[in-house]
Amino acid sequence: MASGVSARGESRRNHGKTNPGEFLRQVRAEVSKIVWPTRRETVTTAIFVAILMTLLATLFFLGIDSIFSAVIALAAHRSPEPS
Repeated sequence: MASGVSARGESRRNHGKTNPGEFLRQVRAEVSKIVWPTRRETVTTAIFVAILMTLLATLFFLGIDSIFSAVIALAAHRSPEPS
């Protein structure tokens, strides 16, 4: 590899620092390849996420409440009654 070419045939010179203008051109080219979601897709996804988060939060707090209720019921049942 003394010729300055890698195993894939790429020049090593391209892997150095890129000037700011070239960098911005590369960024613009990459951003133009992005397929952005439509407004409808974004709204639909946001609603779906809100519904799922509400459902999961409800199940979480229901579970925590059930566990605490069971622990308190066990503690109340085992504690000696005052005389």
